[in-house]
Amino acid sequence: MTKCEFFTEGERITGFSVSGHSGYAESGKDIVCAAISAVVTMAEATINDVCGAKAKVRVKEEDARITLTLPASCDEEETVQAVLAGMMVTLCNMRDDYPDYIEVMEV
Repeated sequence: MTKCEFFTEGERITGFSVSGHSGYAESGKDIVCAAISAVVTMAEATINDVCGAKAKVRVKEEDARITLTLPASCDEEETVQAVLAGMMVTLCNMRDDYPDYIEVMEV
């Protein structure tokens, strides 16, 4: 199962951590993992490369984990929050479709 955690402080999403493999299918044929990877990659690229937020990104290959942490403030805060909210909604929709393979939480 893939575990998606969104970190919040009040109404602000401060980052996320996504870890594990969904187990929907064998490696290379797992549409759930592929979709999650696409959502995460798009969010990180938009936050850092398009918005210039300079979020800290850590990847731990051995745990199949990526963690993104926003700085205390950024110039494009409203846009970054919209990207993270959209990411959360997308992953929640996937969770509704594949409840045995993806978990989404706010922590």
